Amino acid sequence: MIEVKDLTKTYGNIAAIEKISFSVPKGTILGLLGPNGAGKTTTMRILTTSLAPTSGKATVAGFDVVTAPQEVRKRIGYLPEVPPIYSDMSIMAYLKFVADIKEVPLDKKANRIGEVLEMLDLGKMSQRLIGHLSLGYRQRVGLAQALLHDPDVLVLDEPTRGLDPKQILEIRKLIKSLSGQRTIILSTHILPEVSSTCDDVIIVDQGKIVAADSVENLSQRLAGGKILDLEIKGPSDEVTKAFEKIDGVSAVKSLGRESKGVSKLEVSTDGTLEAREALFNCVVKNKWVLYQLSPVGVSLEDVFLKLTTKDSAL
Repeated sequence: MIEVKDLTKTYGNIAAIEKISFSVPKGTILGLLGPNGAGKTTTMRILTTSLAPTSGKATVAGFDVVTAPQEVRKRIGYLPEVPPIYSDMSIMAYLKFVADIKEVPLDKKANRIGEVLEMLDLGKMSQRLIGHLSLGYRQRVGLAQALLHDPDVLVLDEPTRGLDPKQILEIRKLIKSLSGQRTIILSTHILPEVSSTCDDVIIVDQGKIVAADSVENLSQRLAGGKILDLEIKGPSDEVTKAFEKIDGVSAVKSLGRESKGVSKLEVSTDGTLEAREALFNCVVKNKWVLYQLSPVGVSLEDVFLKLTTKDSAL
């Protein structure tokens, strides 16, 4: 649905983004994560045709953002960091105005506005002035204008900026409900936003992509599979001593016992498959019961800090 190849935007000698490449399949929610000034908004503006790239190529639904901007705009809904709303208009008047700008067919306009109002729980206040709304509801109106022409792609730049915790949860739930049929790019520097909402994540730092994968895969790759969680039914002291003798095991830490004599252990290894196999074989040899053997990842916060505080990449 979205293809980006070697996208670059420079201002004089300064590169806002440099040779960024990625693709977003249909129905995916992609999180574009990075510190302030990393190049997220620049990328969003290029994809939405409001900013021309210096070099490289980007297409949306097969249409080039430079050579076919009008076709791209028909297929994309954009919520910028500051929603493009007019405080002196009512919600209904504003959405009628936007529907005309976005060329929603006249015979479909009323139904489509009604659908969007219901989707965003704005129906009961459709005659209220936007300037009298809370920040959370203004953000909903911003989403409404992005959805009004029923686009295939949504681009959301910091959609929960300035909202309170309850409003943040509501907007995240709403974004999640919009996935599946639509492709969504969500730009943010808020880590829980990505963890709770997105399927995949791209981490950008200083205008370059430093990691791209699912949240789970990034977590496990950064940890390197070196720490394993095990749950075993067997004599705890004997299990610990046996594991400590295995080649490739550097430490065994008890995390306590559960009911029915099941011990929880954290085992530090050299990260090789051989170490895992040796642990498994040790359990089998001693006729203990293995309930769990799984690699421990690291949090998205750990991944983010590692990749944006020094020159490293995954």
